[in-house]
Amino acid sequence: MLETLVAGALEDAATRRLDRPVTDVERDLDRVAPPLDALDHLRPGDHVKVIAEVKRASPSRGSMAPIEDPASLAADYERGGASTISVLTEGRKFLGSLADLQAVKQRVAIPVLRKDFIADPYQVLEARAAGADVVLLIVAALEQRQLVELHTLAEFLGMRVLVEAHSGDEVARGLDAGARILGVNARDLTDFSLDRDLFGSLADRIPDGVVRVAESAVAGPADVAHYRAAGADVVLVGEALVTGADPAATLASFIDAADRG
Repeated sequence: MLETLVAGALEDAATRRLDRPVTDVERDLDRVAPPLDALDHLRPGDHVKVIAEVKRASPSRGSMAPIEDPASLAADYERGGASTISVLTEGRKFLGSLADLQAVKQRVAIPVLRKDFIADPYQVLEARAAGADVVLLIVAALEQRQLVELHTLAEFLGMRVLVEAHSGDEVARGLDAGARILGVNARDLTDFSLDRDLFGSLADRIPDGVVRVAESAVAGPADVAHYRAAGADVVLVGEALVTGADPAATLASFIDAADRG
């Protein structure tokens, strides 16, 4: 599944490049506001931080929410206490777009993460041109040379990188690439199974000074508290927020539950 998602994302990027070549994207880089430093917003503190996700669908769940106004949803997340907004921009299975990210960026005053299957420098450039402050790089989707190249490019453009791992070896590869924000995804991207305890089993491999992010398998406040107790500085939450009636209140309750332990 991961290979299919990456291949599709690269095909779509190649199509966009025909209409908007690299020279046009690079020209737009001079017109976009400087990125916010997500590290300042996500670094460890007395309270758990939350990356709240704008996510319409997924391969494992299908359609979850129409989200006709992603900017309004992001504003609700910010009001509920989110530290960063993640926007799914993959169009085939997640029904997202860079237009969603641009709309969100214009509405909120906190960092915005482009969450996609990035494997080409063009995708990093267009993320920054669209206003992204952070990009996602999935270790399992990249050779080490690619991981280092893309991480270096993102930081050169002033962005931060959420490096996503699914195993001890991938944590080590992410750290070797220079990760300062490292996520452990409970969802296996080969078969989409979940292991909520994966983060806790790998957290000790992430050194102090690197932001520890727990991703996926969050259905309610108890899951956020579980991750916090296991050492998470940040928890990424998507499905539980987009399917709820009041995203801001739901998010606030998650943060409160983690603080209460």
